[in-house]
Amino acid sequence: MKEDKRLKRKVRNSYIVSTVSTALVLFLLGSVGYLMLAANRVADTLQNGIAVMIELRRDCTPEQRDAVAERLADDELVASIRFVSKEEKADDAEFRRMFGSSFEEVLGENPLLDSFEATLTAASEEQGPTERLLASVERMAGVEHVSFPRSMAERLHRTVGRIRLVLLLFGAALLVVSLILLNNTVRLAIYSKRYLINTMKLVGATKWFIMRPFLASSISQGILAGLLAAVLFAPAAYGLGEAVPELASLADHGRTAVMLGALVACGIVVSMLFTALAVNKFVNIKSNKIHLY
Repeated sequence: MKEDKRLKRKVRNSYIVSTVSTALVLFLLGSVGYLMLAANRVADTLQNGIAVMIELRRDCTPEQRDAVAERLADDELVASIRFVSKEEKADDAEFRRMFGSSFEEVLGENPLLDSFEATLTAASEEQGPTERLLASVERMAGVEHVSFPRSMAERLHRTVGRIRLVLLLFGAALLVVSLILLNNTVRLAIYSKRYLINTMKLVGATKWFIMRPFLASSISQGILAGLLAAVLFAPAAYGLGEAVPELASLADHGRTAVMLGALVACGIVVSMLFTALAVNKFVNIKSNKIHLY
Protein backbone atom coordinates (compact mmCIF):
# COMPACT_ATOMS: atom_id res chain seq x y z
CA MET A 1 0.00 0.00 0.00
CA LYS A 2 2.76 2.38 0.95
CA GLU A 3 4.66 1.41 -2.17
CA ASP A 4 1.63 2.25 -4.35
CA LYS A 5 1.24 5.65 -2.69
CA ARG A 6 4.93 6.36 -3.12
CA LEU A 7 4.73 5.41 -6.80
CA LYS A 8 1.65 7.58 -7.38
CA ARG A 9 3.32 10.51 -5.61
CA LYS A 10 6.43 10.06 -7.72
CA VAL A 11 4.42 10.02 -10.96
CA ARG A 12 2.39 13.05 -9.87
CA ASN A 13 5.52 15.01 -8.94
CA SER A 14 7.07 14.12 -12.29
CA TYR A 15 3.95 15.37 -14.07
CA ILE A 16 3.96 18.64 -12.09
CA VAL A 17 7.66 19.28 -12.64
CA SER A 18 7.34 18.57 -16.36
CA THR A 19 4.31 20.88 -16.68
CA VAL A 20 5.91 23.74 -14.75
CA SER A 21 9.19 23.40 -16.69
CA THR A 22 7.32 23.50 -20.00
CA ALA A 23 5.31 26.52 -18.85
CA LEU A 24 8.44 28.44 -17.84
CA VAL A 25 10.16 27.73 -21.15
CA LEU A 26 7.03 28.81 -23.05
CA PHE A 27 6.85 31.97 -20.93
CA LEU A 28 10.49 32.75 -21.76
CA LEU A 29 9.89 32.18 -25.48
CA GLY A 30 6.74 34.31 -25.41
CA SER A 31 8.50 37.15 -23.61
CA VAL A 32 11.41 37.15 -26.06
CA GLY A 33 8.98 36.96 -28.97
CA TYR A 34 7.05 39.94 -27.58
CA LEU A 35 10.23 41.99 -27.20
CA MET A 36 11.31 41.05 -30.73
CA LEU A 37 7.95 42.16 -32.12
CA ALA A 38 8.22 45.45 -30.22
CA ALA A 39 11.77 45.96 -31.50
CA ASN A 40 10.63 45.31 -35.07
CA ARG A 41 7.80 47.81 -34.64
CA VAL A 42 10.32 50.39 -33.40
CA ALA A 43 12.59 49.63 -36.35
CA ASP A 44 9.69 50.00 -38.80
CA THR A 45 8.72 53.30 -37.17
CA LEU A 46 12.27 54.62 -37.55
CA GLN A 47 12.49 53.52 -41.17
CA ASN A 48 9.08 54.98 -41.96
CA GLY A 49 10.17 58.32 -40.49
CA ILE A 50 12.55 59.21 -43.32
CA ALA A 51 11.20 62.31 -45.07
CA VAL A 52 11.80 63.85 -48.47
CA MET A 53 11.37 67.60 -48.98
CA ILE A 54 10.12 68.63 -52.44
CA GLU A 55 10.33 72.41 -52.85
CA LEU A 56 8.21 73.98 -55.58
CA ARG A 57 9.10 76.89 -57.83
CA ARG A 58 7.63 80.31 -57.15
CA ASP A 59 5.86 80.21 -60.50
CA CYS A 60 4.50 76.69 -59.92
CA THR A 61 0.89 76.49 -61.11
CA PRO A 62 -1.87 74.65 -59.21
CA GLU A 63 -1.96 72.06 -62.00
CA GLN A 64 1.77 71.37 -61.67
CA ARG A 65 1.43 71.16 -57.90
CA ASP A 66 -1.42 68.66 -58.21
CA ALA A 67 0.63 66.62 -60.69
CA VAL A 68 3.50 66.39 -58.19
CA ALA A 69 1.10 65.34 -55.42
CA GLU A 70 -0.45 62.69 -57.66
CA ARG A 71 2.96 61.33 -58.65
CA LEU A 72 3.95 60.97 -55.00
CA ALA A 73 0.64 59.42 -53.97
CA ASP A 74 0.85 56.78 -56.71
CA ASP A 75 4.31 55.55 -55.67
CA GLU A 76 4.43 52.60 -53.27
CA LEU A 77 7.56 53.96 -51.60
CA VAL A 78 5.66 56.97 -50.28
CA ALA A 79 3.79 56.41 -47.00
CA SER A 80 2.30 59.89 -46.53
CA ILE A 81 2.31 63.35 -48.11
CA ARG A 82 1.82 66.76 -46.54
CA PHE A 83 1.71 70.10 -48.34
CA VAL A 84 3.39 72.94 -46.46
CA SER A 85 2.80 76.45 -47.74
CA LYS A 86 5.41 79.18 -47.40
CA GLU A 87 3.03 81.11 -45.13
CA GLU A 88 2.78 78.10 -42.79
CA LYS A 89 6.57 77.88 -42.67
CA ALA A 90 6.91 81.58 -41.90
CA ASP A 91 4.39 81.33 -39.05
CA ASP A 92 6.30 78.49 -37.37
CA ALA A 93 7.37 79.64 -33.89
CA GLU A 94 10.69 77.81 -34.00
CA PHE A 95 11.53 79.39 -37.35
CA ARG A 96 10.63 82.85 -36.04
CA ARG A 97 12.97 82.48 -33.06
CA MET A 98 15.89 82.13 -35.48
CA PHE A 99 15.48 85.79 -36.50
CA GLY A 100 15.73 88.84 -34.33
CA SER A 101 13.24 90.72 -36.48
CA SER A 102 10.68 89.95 -39.11
CA PHE A 103 12.50 88.91 -42.29
CA GLU A 104 9.63 90.25 -44.40
CA GLU A 105 10.59 93.77 -43.25
CA VAL A 106 14.20 93.21 -44.28
CA LEU A 107 13.64 91.36 -47.56
CA GLY A 108 10.32 92.87 -48.47
CA GLU A 109 8.78 89.44 -49.15
CA ASN A 110 8.58 85.90 -47.90
CA PRO A 111 11.64 84.12 -49.37
CA LEU A 112 10.42 80.64 -48.49
CA LEU A 113 8.96 78.17 -50.99
CA ASP A 114 5.89 76.00 -50.94
CA SER A 115 6.83 72.36 -50.52
CA PHE A 116 5.67 68.79 -50.06
CA GLU A 117 6.91 66.61 -47.18
CA ALA A 118 6.80 62.99 -48.28
CA THR A 119 7.44 60.24 -45.72
CA LEU A 120 8.93 57.08 -47.20
CA THR A 121 8.17 53.48 -46.25
CA ALA A 122 10.70 50.90 -45.02
CA ALA A 123 11.01 49.72 -48.64
CA SER A 124 13.07 52.85 -49.31
CA GLU A 125 16.15 50.94 -48.12
CA GLU A 126 16.37 49.68 -51.71
CA GLN A 127 18.49 52.43 -53.27
CA GLY A 128 17.51 51.77 -56.88
CA PRO A 129 13.73 52.45 -56.63
CA THR A 130 14.32 55.33 -54.20
CA GLU A 131 16.80 57.09 -56.51
CA ARG A 132 14.45 56.62 -59.48
CA LEU A 133 11.61 58.19 -57.52
CA LEU A 134 13.70 61.19 -56.46
CA ALA A 135 15.05 61.72 -59.98
CA SER A 136 11.63 61.52 -61.61
CA VAL A 137 10.10 63.97 -59.13
CA GLU A 138 12.99 66.43 -59.50
CA ARG A 139 12.49 66.45 -63.29
CA MET A 140 8.81 67.35 -63.00
CA ALA A 141 7.58 70.79 -64.00
CA GLY A 142 7.21 73.15 -61.08
CA VAL A 143 9.77 71.41 -58.84
CA GLU A 144 12.68 73.56 -57.66
CA HIS A 145 14.65 71.09 -55.55
CA VAL A 146 14.34 67.68 -53.87
CA SER A 147 16.10 67.23 -50.53
CA PHE A 148 16.76 63.71 -49.27
CA PRO A 149 19.07 62.80 -46.32
CA ARG A 150 20.87 59.99 -48.16
CA SER A 151 23.73 59.41 -45.71
CA MET A 152 21.41 59.43 -42.70
CA ALA A 153 18.96 57.08 -44.43
CA GLU A 154 21.74 54.66 -45.40
CA ARG A 155 23.10 54.59 -41.85
CA LEU A 156 19.64 54.09 -40.43
CA HIS A 157 18.78 51.21 -42.78
CA ARG A 158 22.18 49.63 -42.12
CA THR A 159 21.75 49.87 -38.34
CA VAL A 160 18.20 48.55 -38.41
CA GLY A 161 19.30 45.63 -40.60
CA ARG A 162 22.03 44.70 -38.13
CA ILE A 163 19.66 44.94 -35.19
CA ARG A 164 17.16 42.66 -36.91
CA LEU A 165 19.90 40.16 -37.74
CA VAL A 166 21.08 40.08 -34.11
CA LEU A 167 17.49 39.64 -32.88
CA LEU A 168 16.93 36.84 -35.39
CA LEU A 169 20.09 34.99 -34.37
CA PHE A 170 19.31 35.47 -30.68
CA GLY A 171 15.74 34.26 -31.11
CA ALA A 172 16.85 31.24 -33.15
CA ALA A 173 19.49 30.28 -30.56
CA LEU A 174 17.00 30.64 -27.72
CA LEU A 175 14.44 28.56 -29.62
CA VAL A 176 16.93 25.72 -30.16
CA VAL A 177 18.04 25.75 -26.50
CA SER A 178 14.43 25.85 -25.31
CA LEU A 179 13.42 22.93 -27.51
CA ILE A 180 16.37 20.89 -26.21
CA LEU A 181 15.36 21.65 -22.61
CA LEU A 182 11.74 20.73 -23.31
CA ASN A 183 12.78 17.52 -25.01
CA ASN A 184 14.94 16.51 -22.04
CA THR A 185 12.19 17.42 -19.58
CA VAL A 186 9.56 15.33 -21.36
CA ARG A 187 11.99 12.45 -21.90
CA LEU A 188 12.83 12.35 -18.19
CA ALA A 189 9.12 12.22 -17.37
CA ILE A 190 8.64 9.29 -19.75
CA TYR A 191 11.84 7.67 -18.49
CA SER A 192 10.25 7.09 -15.09
CA LYS A 193 7.57 5.00 -16.83
CA ARG A 194 9.86 2.93 -19.04
CA TYR A 195 9.18 -0.31 -17.14
CA LEU A 196 5.45 0.24 -17.48
CA ILE A 197 5.89 0.70 -21.23
CA ASN A 198 7.98 -2.47 -21.40
CA THR A 199 5.37 -4.43 -19.42
CA MET A 200 2.59 -3.31 -21.79
CA LYS A 201 4.74 -4.35 -24.74
CA LEU A 202 5.40 -7.80 -23.23
CA VAL A 203 1.71 -8.53 -22.84
CA GLY A 204 1.14 -7.83 -26.56
CA ALA A 205 0.02 -4.19 -26.59
CA THR A 206 0.50 -2.43 -29.92
CA LYS A 207 2.58 0.70 -30.27
CA TRP A 208 -0.49 2.91 -30.76
CA PHE A 209 -2.22 1.34 -27.73
CA ILE A 210 0.84 2.17 -25.61
CA MET A 211 1.24 5.70 -26.98
CA ARG A 212 -2.43 6.70 -26.78
CA PRO A 213 -2.66 7.34 -22.99
CA PHE A 214 0.68 9.16 -23.02
CA LEU A 215 -0.44 11.39 -25.89
CA ALA A 216 -3.75 12.11 -24.14
CA SER A 217 -1.85 13.05 -21.00
CA SER A 218 0.53 15.22 -23.04
CA ILE A 219 -2.42 17.18 -24.46
CA SER A 220 -3.74 18.03 -21.01
CA GLN A 221 -0.20 18.79 -19.88
CA GLY A 222 0.36 21.07 -22.86
CA ILE A 223 -2.90 22.93 -22.20
CA LEU A 224 -2.01 23.44 -18.53
CA ALA A 225 1.53 24.53 -19.39
CA GLY A 226 0.28 26.94 -22.06
CA LEU A 227 -2.35 28.43 -19.75
CA LEU A 228 0.21 28.82 -16.96
CA ALA A 229 2.63 30.50 -19.38
CA ALA A 230 -0.17 32.82 -20.58
CA VAL A 231 -1.07 33.68 -16.97
CA LEU A 232 2.56 34.60 -16.33
CA PHE A 233 2.97 36.44 -19.63
CA ALA A 234 -0.11 38.67 -19.45
CA PRO A 235 0.83 40.60 -16.26
CA ALA A 236 4.48 40.70 -17.34
CA ALA A 237 3.53 42.34 -20.65
CA TYR A 238 1.19 44.75 -18.85
CA GLY A 239 3.88 45.66 -16.29
CA LEU A 240 6.43 46.20 -19.04
CA GLY A 241 3.98 48.47 -20.85
CA GLU A 242 3.46 50.48 -17.65
CA ALA A 243 7.22 50.77 -17.05
CA VAL A 244 8.02 51.61 -20.68
CA PRO A 245 5.08 53.60 -22.13
CA GLU A 246 6.66 53.52 -25.58
CA LEU A 247 6.17 49.75 -25.69
CA ALA A 248 2.55 50.12 -24.61
CA SER A 249 1.89 52.48 -27.51
CA LEU A 250 3.48 50.01 -29.92
CA ALA A 251 1.70 46.97 -28.47
CA ASP A 252 -1.30 45.66 -30.31
CA HIS A 253 -4.03 44.02 -28.21
CA GLY A 254 -4.94 41.75 -31.09
CA ARG A 255 -1.37 40.53 -31.45
CA THR A 256 -1.05 40.07 -27.70
CA ALA A 257 -4.19 37.91 -27.70
CA VAL A 258 -2.82 35.89 -30.63
CA MET A 259 0.44 35.39 -28.72
CA LEU A 260 -1.45 34.15 -25.65
CA GLY A 261 -3.31 31.67 -27.83
CA ALA A 262 -0.03 30.69 -29.50
CA LEU A 263 1.46 29.85 -26.11
CA VAL A 264 -1.31 27.35 -25.45
CA ALA A 265 -1.09 25.91 -28.97
CA CYS A 266 2.70 25.59 -28.74
CA GLY A 267 2.36 23.90 -25.38
CA ILE A 268 0.08 21.25 -26.87
CA VAL A 269 2.12 20.70 -30.04
CA VAL A 270 5.51 20.58 -28.33
CA SER A 271 4.30 18.35 -25.51
CA MET A 272 2.67 15.89 -27.94
CA LEU A 273 5.67 15.84 -30.28
CA PHE A 274 8.31 15.20 -27.63
CA THR A 275 6.08 12.72 -25.81
CA ALA A 276 5.57 10.74 -29.02
CA LEU A 277 9.33 10.71 -29.67
CA ALA A 278 10.19 9.65 -26.13
CA VAL A 279 7.54 6.90 -25.94
CA ASN A 280 8.53 5.63 -29.37
CA LYS A 281 12.13 5.40 -28.21
CA PHE A 282 11.28 3.25 -25.18
CA VAL A 283 8.82 1.11 -27.12
CA ASN A 284 11.53 0.21 -29.63
CA ILE A 285 14.09 -0.68 -26.95
CA LYS A 286 14.59 -4.41 -26.46
CA SER A 287 13.32 -5.75 -23.15
CA ASN A 288 16.69 -7.12 -22.09
CA LYS A 289 18.27 -3.65 -22.49
CA ILE A 290 15.59 -1.53 -20.82
CA HIS A 291 17.64 -1.36 -17.61
CA LEU A 292 20.55 0.24 -19.48
CA TYR A 293 18.63 3.48 -20.10
